[in-house]
Amino acid sequence: QMADPFLYNTGDRSHYGCLGHEVQIEYLKAYVCRPSFSTDKAVIVVHDVFGWRFPDIRYIVDLMAGHGYVTICPDFFKGTEPWKSTDHWADFPDWMKNHDPMKVDKEADVVLKYLKEQCGAKKIGIVGFSWGGMAVHHLMLKNPQLAAGVSLYGIVRDSEERYSLLNPTFFIFGEKDHTISLDQIFLLEDKLKQYCKVPYKIKVYPGQVHGFAQLKPEDMKPEDKPYIEEARRDMIDWIKMFV
Repeated sequence: QMADPFLYNTGDRSHYGCLGHEVQIEYLKAYVCRPSFSTDKAVIVVHDVFGWRFPDIRYIVDLMAGHGYVTICPDFFKGTEPWKSTDHWADFPDWMKNHDPMKVDKEADVVLKYLKEQCGAKKIGIVGFSWGGMAVHHLMLKNPQLAAGVSLYGIVRDSEERYSLLNPTFFIFGEKDHTISLDQIFLLEDKLKQYCKVPYKIKVYPGQVHGFAQLKPEDMKPEDKPYIEEARRDMIDWIKMFV
C-alpha cells in the first residue's frame, strides 16, 4: 500500500480567479500570463500530477508573471487525464508509466519555439513541482536552451548521468517529504559536488512535506507559511539571477 504522497488536502481548495489566458500551441494547450510590460524573458512552469488546470499551479504562473516574466504552463499530459485526488493510489504506478516526466523533450521544444517566435523571448528559465520537478531535472540535463531551472521536490532517480547539469539548477526539498529521503538529497549533493560544472544549489526547508511550496496564501497553515514564502522567494531569486 503506497502512502498518499500529497499531505495537503487537494480536494478542499479555495476558488482562484486566474490572471492569464489559455492558448493552443501546435498540439498543446497552455496557460499563459504576461507581465504588464514587454520583456524578452520567459519562464516555463511544469505542473505536478494534478495537471495544467490545477488552481495552485496557475497561481504560481501568475506569481512569476508578476515578477516580470512571460510565464507559461503547457499541458505536458497532452490532453490525457491528470491524476485526481479521488483516484486510487494502487493505480498510481500504472498512471505514471503513461505519464513519464522524462518524456517531455518534444513538448519542451514546442514551447521554447513558441516563446522565442511568438513572444520574443531571448532568455528562458524553467520551474517545476513534484512530477514537474523531475521533468525540470531531466530537461536541465538535456536542453541547453534553458538558462536556469528550479526543481521543487522532484529528482531523476535512477541514472548515473543525472549530475551533468547544463545550466544553473536549484533543488528545493521539504525535510518531511516521504517521497524523497534525506539520504537521496545527500547523495545528490555529493554527486553534484563531483560532477556538476555549473552553479547549483540544494536547500531543505524544515518540517515541510511534499508539495508544500505551491499552496495559495489562504490555504497555508500559519506554521508553514514562512517556509512556503521563503521557498517561493528563493525560487524567484534563482530565476532572477540567471534569466
